[in-house]
Amino acid sequence: MKKVEIYDTTLRDGSQAEDVKFSASDKLRIALKLDEFGIPYIEGGWPGANPADDEFFKLAKQAKFKNSVLTAFGSTHHSSYKAGEDPNVSALISAGTSVVTIFGKTDIFHVKNALQVSTDTNLQMIKNTILHLRKNGKRVFFDAEHFFDGYKRDRQYALKCLDIAYTSGAEYIVLCDTNGGTLPHEVADIVEDAVYWLPKARIGIHAHNDCNCAVANSLAAIKMGAVQVQGTINGIGERCGNADLISVMPILKLKMKLDCAGDLEKLKELSGYVSEIANLRKFKRQPFVGESAFAHKGGVHASAVARHPETYEHIDPALVGNERRILMSDLAGQSNLLRKAAEFNIPLEKGSPELKEILAEIKDLESEGYEFEAADASLELLIRKHLKIHENIFFDIIEFRVIAEKREGEQEAKSEATVMLRVGDKIEYEVDKSDEGPVDALDKALRKALYKHYPKLREVNLIDYKVRVLSEGIGTSAKVRVLIESASNGFKWATVGVSKSSIDASAKALLDSLEFYLLKANGNGSH
Repeated sequence: MKKVEIYDTTLRDGSQAEDVKFSASDKLRIALKLDEFGIPYIEGGWPGANPADDEFFKLAKQAKFKNSVLTAFGSTHHSSYKAGEDPNVSALISAGTSVVTIFGKTDIFHVKNALQVSTDTNLQMIKNTILHLRKNGKRVFFDAEHFFDGYKRDRQYALKCLDIAYTSGAEYIVLCDTNGGTLPHEVADIVEDAVYWLPKARIGIHAHNDCNCAVANSLAAIKMGAVQVQGTINGIGERCGNADLISVMPILKLKMKLDCAGDLEKLKELSGYVSEIANLRKFKRQPFVGESAFAHKGGVHASAVARHPETYEHIDPALVGNERRILMSDLAGQSNLLRKAAEFNIPLEKGSPELKEILAEIKDLESEGYEFEAADASLELLIRKHLKIHENIFFDIIEFRVIAEKREGEQEAKSEATVMLRVGDKIEYEVDKSDEGPVDALDKALRKALYKHYPKLREVNLIDYKVRVLSEGIGTSAKVRVLIESASNGFKWATVGVSKSSIDASAKALLDSLEFYLLKANGNGSH
């Protein structure tokens, strides 16, 4: 069976999408999720290009990847440097990854007008960079930038670029439709020619979505002999995005019957996780994983699907971690909840009344705007409390108040938070101030009230905070969702809160975070 390698570039190409900005910790969380899913190659970013990428590669050196190989991305050396003297090439080596992916120009138009070098100089830049990286013990993948446009402009030169990359030691030769303007029939013809030109090379495809053909182009390339697909989760990327791996992977595996790594039953979970970390609204009608992908509304469809699902479903939704929805009476979701409960080491039986009750509660909360896919700590607390495995014995909040004040001449508003908590049989009342905003003031006041009872909370750091408006078009009365990530000694967890008030939503997420940590620190539940 033909094997197709998946190469994920969400952390690099995906981060170039409008409205997307990943912190170093965001990138590490996504990388570990991709590793858990089983993605063979994860492109971490461009070392030396920005502080977030540099910090990510430092963090990644301490992480343990079980299934994935991390790659660093960069370009051929600059024409004014030798390969061994170019600081950008040196940064690639210092990143510490076993694989380095470099891009080089393969379109004669770009060689002359963007690089402003001779065609022979460009070939030498490709050759020398690959040889230098290989000399330093790196596996090298070569991204042939603008290849399809270059091929159409000057076939001989474009193929010569591939040839020199391959003979210099590139392990994969990846054909890039950088502008996204090539159509599937053109991709098929050109890839077939490239495979014929380099019959022993491993060819890859990197498609952009400017003509809405990135997935189709990727599949056409595979059909004609390519063995690697580069893309991003949910197709996020510059301009119109990249090939959506959330569609590519199930098509390769389920439709084309090709050997493709990855646990498809976690596909929807992976898609939702990346959307949440990227702070992007999920696409309801996204193929395979969207909420509407297997939804049926009344009439002939619903009754037919109830008898024989294959009448209106091209695959079993469970294969990709999704569920069938009969819109007037939702019938699914138990399997996902059972799987999460098992992850939390919580006993929950299929078909039990408790399972149905928890599922109903989750659906009610989701209708209010809650999202648990990237907030496992809040989900675990909800399940434990419903089953009465855990009651919050650590503290109860009685009331809180947050004010912000800005006076004439001051650059920033100052915030003050007041909290009243019940801890055991004692009432704790604390006030704290902050120049960093009302949420920071509230966090400080809560901790101040709890430190004397639970000094281990000093080990907890709030490392990320995201706010999303849930109801568009109704201004400041809209509900908001707050996602908070916390960490302590390498252990990380995420919590969520929803309210019409961003402060109230933040308080809910903060309280869940502190309660969850105390639950774990006291040996209840599992890490």
